[in-house]
Amino acid sequence: MFDVTVLTMFPEAFPGPLGVSLIGTAWRERGLWRLETVDIRGFSKDKRGFLDDTPAGGGPGQVMRADVIASALDSVEVGGRPLLCMSARGRPLTQARVRQWASGSGLIVLCGRFEGVDQRVLDARGFEEVSVGDAVIAGGEAAALVAIEAAVRLLPGVLGEAASLSEESFEDDLLEHPQYTRPRSFEGREIPEVLVSGHHAEVARWRQAQRELATRERRPDLWAAHLANQQAKGASSPVGDDDESD
Repeated sequence: MFDVTVLTMFPEAFPGPLGVSLIGTAWRERGLWRLETVDIRGFSKDKRGFLDDTPAGGGPGQVMRADVIASALDSVEVGGRPLLCMSARGRPLTQARVRQWASGSGLIVLCGRFEGVDQRVLDARGFEEVSVGDAVIAGGEAAALVAIEAAVRLLPGVLGEAASLSEESFEDDLLEHPQYTRPRSFEGREIPEVLVSGHHAEVARWRQAQRELATRERRPDLWAAHLANQQAKGASSPVGDDDESD
């Protein structure tokens, strides 16, 4: 069982998109993973339920208190699960990191709000700060949904067909190729001829070329990583002897 616990001020934001389609079915009907929410506000000692205070050193906004976050986390059985804090200042979410999470027992995800979370509780409890993009959003709930879905969809049996994951974006430092379906002609635009040719080898070559082209144009950082990995694989491959004779 892959157990996910979300620490949030807004438990009503969940399951959201996690409760629909194959991922929702894997949760509600098939029991392949489990989701619980913990309302951080319930751990405030303030009679009004406040869990934030003014920033030390001054400045605008409010900061989530370390003691309240710690109390909320301490109410949960961690069980060796990674602790994530969704934050714009965190390390970028990557497919490689997601694969590591999916191979474990689950996740505990803290949804930040206001100006952020007191750094002391992040350091003391060992939270990993994670960002889902170079943009600031109002709170960590939307980002948490992204991170959780990215991990859950990799669990065995959730999507059904493992082969559907093999050529997705980021699986080998390349973006996914474009997709087409019926009708064959749409507003004067045709499905590329190779895709309706029936030649599977040609289709595979076309898709690989499209993946490389899209990555070069849209994500030069990924393209550089892909080239470096290909070079490393080539350098580590043994060179066979030439057995042919004149």
